Amino acid sequence: MQYNKINNLLGWACLLIALATYILTLEPSVSFWDCGEFIACAYRLQVSHQPGYPMFAMLGKVFSLLSLGDNTKVPYFTNLGSALASAATVMFLFWTITALAKKLLIAKGETISSSQLIAIMGAGLVGSLAFAYTDTFWFSAVETIVFALSSLCTAVVFWAILKWDAHADERGADKWIVLIAYVMGLSIGIHLLNLLTIPAITMVYYFRRYKNPTVKSGIVVFLFSIVLLGLVQYGIREYTIKFAAYSDLFFVNSLGLGFGSGAMCFVLLIVASLALGIWYSIRHKKPVLNLALICLAFIYFGYGSFFYIPIRATANTDLNNSHPDNAFTLNDYLGRIQYGETPLLYGPYFDAKLTDQQEGKNLYRKGAERYEVSGKKIINTYDHNTIIPRMHSTQGDPQYAQNVQFYKQWLQLADGQSPTFADNMKWMLSWQMYQMYWRYFLWNFVGRYNDTDGQTSTASIDGNWTSGWFDGSKHLPKSVTNSNTYTPLYALPLIVGLLGMAYHIKRKKADAMVIGLLWFFTGLAIVLYVNQANIQPRERDYSYVGSFYAFAIWIGLGVLAINDFMRHKVNAKGAAFASVAVCLLVAPVLMARQEWGDHDRSTKMTPHDMAYNFLISCPKNAILFTNGDNDTYSLWYDQEVEGVRPDVRIVCTSLFSGDWYIRQMQKPMNQSAPLPITMPFDKYKQGVRDFMAYNDAKIPGSVDVKEVFDFITSDDERTKVQYQSGESMNYLPTKNFKLKVDPDQLVKNGVVTPQQKDKLTNSMEWQLKGDYIYKDKLAMIDLLAHNDWKRPVCFTIGVASEYMMGMEPYLYKEGFAYHLIPFKADTAVHDQLGKVNSLVMYNNVMNKFKYGNFKHARYLDDVSKTEFYPFMETTFHDLAQGLIKDGRSDLALNALHKFDQEMPDINPNIDTAHRKLLLAQLAYKLNDKELANRYAKGIGNYLTDQLAYNYTLLKDKPEALNTGEVQFELYVLNGLAETTKAYNETGLHKQFQDELNDYGSKFAVLENR
Repeated sequence: MQYNKINNLLGWACLLIALATYILTLEPSVSFWDCGEFIACAYRLQVSHQPGYPMFAMLGKVFSLLSLGDNTKVPYFTNLGSALASAATVMFLFWTITALAKKLLIAKGETISSSQLIAIMGAGLVGSLAFAYTDTFWFSAVETIVFALSSLCTAVVFWAILKWDAHADERGADKWIVLIAYVMGLSIGIHLLNLLTIPAITMVYYFRRYKNPTVKSGIVVFLFSIVLLGLVQYGIREYTIKFAAYSDLFFVNSLGLGFGSGAMCFVLLIVASLALGIWYSIRHKKPVLNLALICLAFIYFGYGSFFYIPIRATANTDLNNSHPDNAFTLNDYLGRIQYGETPLLYGPYFDAKLTDQQEGKNLYRKGAERYEVSGKKIINTYDHNTIIPRMHSTQGDPQYAQNVQFYKQWLQLADGQSPTFADNMKWMLSWQMYQMYWRYFLWNFVGRYNDTDGQTSTASIDGNWTSGWFDGSKHLPKSVTNSNTYTPLYALPLIVGLLGMAYHIKRKKADAMVIGLLWFFTGLAIVLYVNQANIQPRERDYSYVGSFYAFAIWIGLGVLAINDFMRHKVNAKGAAFASVAVCLLVAPVLMARQEWGDHDRSTKMTPHDMAYNFLISCPKNAILFTNGDNDTYSLWYDQEVEGVRPDVRIVCTSLFSGDWYIRQMQKPMNQSAPLPITMPFDKYKQGVRDFMAYNDAKIPGSVDVKEVFDFITSDDERTKVQYQSGESMNYLPTKNFKLKVDPDQLVKNGVVTPQQKDKLTNSMEWQLKGDYIYKDKLAMIDLLAHNDWKRPVCFTIGVASEYMMGMEPYLYKEGFAYHLIPFKADTAVHDQLGKVNSLVMYNNVMNKFKYGNFKHARYLDDVSKTEFYPFMETTFHDLAQGLIKDGRSDLALNALHKFDQEMPDINPNIDTAHRKLLLAQLAYKLNDKELANRYAKGIGNYLTDQLAYNYTLLKDKPEALNTGEVQFELYVLNGLAETTKAYNETGLHKQFQDELNDYGSKFAVLENR
C-alpha cells in the first residue's frame, strides 16, 4: 500500500511539475506552421488538411470553450490542452519507468526495502522529468499541435500493457488489452504514430504468456506483430473506407440508391459481423477469439471519430480541405493522395527515364446523381530502378530539379554521373538516418548549437548537435554562444540513458528488447517508411518523439545502474539517495536549465501579428493569394477565430489547383463575396482541364484575357489540339495577355486615388511564364477576366513568382501584400517587386501594423528571425525608398525610426545583415547619422565575429567552410567601408577598411579555389 500511494503521488507530482513548466512557457496565441489551421478547425469544427485529425479537433473545441467568449483567448486554451496532455504523458511515463524498475529490483512476492523504494521512485522522477524537458517534446507541449495528444496516447497504451503484465494472471486482466485497443482507435483520429507501439506491445504479451520463449518463436511473434500493425494501419484504417467506397459505388450506380447508402450498409455489415462473432466466441467458449473481436470492435469505436469528417464536409464549413463528403473522396483524403506515392521496396532512381505508361484502375468522382469516372490511375515504368529506392524523385515531381541538385551536392556526384545502389544506401544512412534522425536524437540528449534549420549540412553549426565539451576550442561566433538557443547538455543525459540501457539488457533482456522495439519503431522505422526524398519545409524532429520517449525510459533506469555501482561503495540507502541526486542534476535539472530560454514562448506574439499584418495590408474586399503554411494557416486563425478582416478572401495557391477548392471560392465566406470565377463546375472538375499546354498560334500582339479564357474553356473541337493518344484537349494559344483599364472605374472603386489617375495605363499587358497552365492558373485567368477591377487583387510577399503569372510590373507593395495596380509599367526598374504605393503603405505600416513584441520577446523562434524579420527589413527599406522617390523624405525618416522603435537590432544571418546595411545607407542618406552608425557598428561586429570563426574553420576544418558565405560577408564588409567613407564617417571607415584588408588577405587563398 505504501508503494502504491507513493507511486501515485509522485506520478501526479510529475504531472504538476511538467504542467507548471508548460504553462509558464506557453505560447499565448497562435503559433507558426499547422497550429493556425488546427485552432481554426477546432474552434468552428471544420475540416483540416489530410488525414483530418477529427478527435484532435473535437478535443480542441472543448478547450476552446474555456475562453468564455473572448476569442483572443481561444489559442491560449487550445495550447493549454497540449500542455495538459504533455504533462499527463510525463505522469504515465513515470508510472511506466517505476513498473519496469520494480521488475528489475523486486522479485514477485518480495518486500520492498526503503533503499529500493528510493531507487525505483528516483528512476521514475529522473526519466519522466528528463523527457519533460527534452527539446522536441517541450516544443510541441506549448502549442496546438497533434503530437502532444499523440504522445499521451503512446504513453497510455504502453503503461496499460505494463499494467496488464503485472496482473495478467488475475481474472479480468484483459480489460487492459481492450483499453489499449480503444485508445489506439481514438489515436487514429489524432495521429498514426501511436500505432507503432504495436510490435513492442505484442512482445510484452508474448513474453508474459509464454513461459519458455525461444529465438524461433520470438521471431515468429515479432513477424506477427508487423502483420498486426499492417492490419490496423491498412486493413482497418484504409481498406475499411476503400471497401465502403466501392460498396457505395455499387449501391448508387447499380442499384440507383442515394449517395452514402452503400457505405452505410457496409458499416452496418461490419457491426453485425463483429456482434455475431463476439456472440459465437462466447457461446463456444473461445476466449482468444473473443478478446480479438472485442479489441477489433473497440478499435472501430475509436476510429468512429472519422464520421466527423464527411458530416462536417457536408456542412460546407469555411475550411473544408478536399471536401470529403463521400466515400471515394474520403478514401483519397485519408490516403493523402495529393502528396503522391512513395516507393518503399522497389522503384526508380532520380535519373530514371520514363519508358512506358499504362492505365490502371478507374478513378471516381461524385457526380450529380451517380459516381462518374474521372480518369484512370497511371502506372509508370522506368528504365533505372533499384530495390529499397531512397533517391526516388522523378521528373513528374514538382521539386524534381531541386531534389536532383541536392542529391548530387550531398553525394558529390558529377553531372551526368548515374547513381548506384551504393549511393542509394549512402543517402539513406547519411541523410535520411543520420541527418534526419540521429541529429535530432542528439539534439535532445547531447545538446544543440541553435534552432536554425540545418538539414543541408553535417559540417555547419547551424541546426547541428553539440555536447559543449570542446566548444571553447572552436572559437564559436558570439551570435551562437550568446544566444538562448545554444543549449549544450554535455552529453550527460545520453550517458545516463546508455548506462540504463546496458543495465536493462544485462538484467532483463526481454524487457530491454521491448523498449528497443518501441525506440526503433517510433524512430528509425519511420525514417525507412516515410522515405523522405529531399529537404523538408522544416525540421521533422517532432515525428520521432515516441523514440525519445523510449530512450527516456532508459535514462530513468540509469539511476538503477548507478545505484548498483554505488551500493558497493556506500550503504544501500546512501547509494540510492546519491544516485537519484546525481541523475536528477545531470538530466532533468540540467536540461531544464539549458532548454528553458529556448522554449519560453510566453512573451512572443509574432505568428499572430504577422498574420494580422498580411490581412491589414489589403484594401477592402480584397482577394489575397497566399503561399501556404506560415502565410496561410495563421491568417485562417486570425480570420476564422478572431474575425480579423472577414471581408478579405484568402486564396491559398497550393490548394487552388483542386476542383473542390475552386468550387469553394465560388461561394461566399464570412463577409467575403464569392470570387468572380464564372466557370461551371463541369468545366474544371477532376479529370477535366487538369492542365493545358502552350501551343503557339502565332497571334500577333497581346490578346485580351477574356478572349483567352473563352478559348481555353470552349468545348468547340476547333479550340482543341489532338494528341497521339487520340485525346483532344484545350490548349493555350498565346502567352501575351492584356487587360483593359478604365481609369474612372479604378478611381470609383478606390483602387487608386484621383491624384494617381494620370499614372494609370489604358491597357495592362504582360507575358505569362511557363509552358503549361493548371487549374490554379485557369481559375486565376477567369478571375482576372471577369473581376472588372471591382475587387482588389493582392499577393502576400511570400508568394512564389510563378503564381504572379508575369504581372510583376503591375504589383505594388502596400505592406505585407502586393496590390495589382495598372500603373504605366516602368521597365527600367530593376526590382519590379520593390515598387510601393508609398502613402497607402505608409499608413498601413505606421498606423495599422502590429509587431508581435518582436523587440522585447524573451525568445524568437527561427521562423520569426529568418523569415519575418527579413520581411520587416525589406518592407521598411522599400517603404522608405519609395517615399524618398515620391519626395517625402520626412516620412521616410519616420519609417526608419518606426523600424528602430519596434524591431530588435539583430543579425540572424548574413542576408539580414546585408538588408540592415541597406537600412543604414538610407539613414545616412536621410541625415540620421546616429541611427546609421549604430546599425553600421552592429553589422560590423556581426561580420568580424563570423569572419573570425570562418577563418578558424579555414585553418582547422576547411571542408566545413562555406566559401560563398565568406565572400558575401566580405562583400557586405566592403559595403560598410564604402558607405562610411561616402558619408565622411572617418573613424568607422578606417575600422571597417582595416578589417576588410585583414580578412581579405586571410581569405585570399579562396580566390584560387
